[in-house]
Amino acid sequence: MTIKNKYILMKIQKVLWLILLFLGGYSASFAQNSDDEYKQPLQDVLKKIESKFGVKIKYTEEQVKDRWVKYAEWRFRGTVDETFSNVLTPLDMKVNKEKGNVYKLKPYEYYRWNVADGWARLDSLAALYPDKASWEKRKAILKPELFAALKLSPLPAKPASKPIITKRRVMDGYTVENIAIEIMPGLYVNGSLYRPLKITGKIPVMMSPDGHWEGQRYRADCQIRCATLAKMGVMAYSYDLFAWGESLLQFQVEDHRRSLSQTVQALGAIRILDYLLTLKETDPNRVGISGGSGGGSHTVLMAAMDDRIKLSAPVVSLSSYFYGGCPCESGMPIHFCGGGTDNVEIAAMTAPRPQLVVSDGSDWTANMPEHDFPYLQKMYGYYGSGKLVENVHLPKEGHDFGFSKRKALYDFVAVQFKVKSALVKDGKGNYDESKVKIEEPAALYVFGDKGEKLPANAIKGFPALEALFGITK
Repeated sequence: MTIKNKYILMKIQKVLWLILLFLGGYSASFAQNSDDEYKQPLQDVLKKIESKFGVKIKYTEEQVKDRWVKYAEWRFRGTVDETFSNVLTPLDMKVNKEKGNVYKLKPYEYYRWNVADGWARLDSLAALYPDKASWEKRKAILKPELFAALKLSPLPAKPASKPIITKRRVMDGYTVENIAIEIMPGLYVNGSLYRPLKITGKIPVMMSPDGHWEGQRYRADCQIRCATLAKMGVMAYSYDLFAWGESLLQFQVEDHRRSLSQTVQALGAIRILDYLLTLKETDPNRVGISGGSGGGSHTVLMAAMDDRIKLSAPVVSLSSYFYGGCPCESGMPIHFCGGGTDNVEIAAMTAPRPQLVVSDGSDWTANMPEHDFPYLQKMYGYYGSGKLVENVHLPKEGHDFGFSKRKALYDFVAVQFKVKSALVKDGKGNYDESKVKIEEPAALYVFGDKGEKLPANAIKGFPALEALFGITK
């Protein structure tokens, strides 16, 4: 090829390159106009947010696949928070700030607010009742509305059947028996009752609802807690959440994440308490409830609804900016009662009855001492009972019902119910849980290893449950 031909070819290549560059730019600009709603792929928009604001956004390919943002760059604002809101809200998505400048993309969570919004809501509620008289009026509005929101007004008729009780097992300082209670025709709630080995006179009782941890009420920490309370002189009844534990003999695990689960759990607690109060050993003036996580949300609700409960101890659950991440905690419209409420206001309904709030540093309870607990102290102050509400905050611990949380519960129950914690302490004054026998799950079943003892009238399936409540589709 001659020098002249090479020069001509270079000229042609340059022209073609310019044409392609022009067409590419034209194509890109053409896609970015109001006719096409200035839309861009979500993944591209997230990358631009990262670049503009110097943040890191964690997400999966599945989360961004086939998602587009209309008027994408028109949604950018001066701060990253405003930009996230403008970009993600129309997609029913949000981000959670994990640490520093690291965010994680999430589906929209109705039950999780940012801290400032939760605190502002609680402040606006507190402004409604500057004194005890106005607070009592507020409670009088909230309580019946909670029952109505749960479809428990009026309460369903109580079945006439007697509880189904297994043979009592004798342990070191305590006994265990498994009990199933029919709470509506064919609908059972199962649990295990831990009693002191020797009982004299009337003794306290603690209801212990399960939380959202693997192993259900068969977990070691659950057995240890109930057995240790029994060794202290307290009856402890550990029971299943709905579609959890033995309830899975009647329902599917996915049924737990249906709104009606919250109603069934509330009714179950009421019927369990009905039964416990028939026992000759029960002191009706010393009845408490304590659960962790989802069991903690249940604890708060039941103490607000049922005045027979004299002590409440929600563990790693209570927060003004978290409403419960499961429908069994927030599935029914309880948080719309009284024109809008939250879990901390509901917890305040327990006042002036003793209440222990256990919080930790790694979940939605991390800010408890800063704002929510002072609110509770103020509410208890209306009754001159500020010392009856306590917060044990464990900033270096996580979301569990570990030893530190159990110790806080033992201490509180010992003082408020006047039982002897020394009975479960070693020579150095430390709690000794080592003599509790951890039983295999099957030992805690009421209805047999394979459910073979399930009563013949037991309903099965969620449609059958809906029929009990008159829900038709």
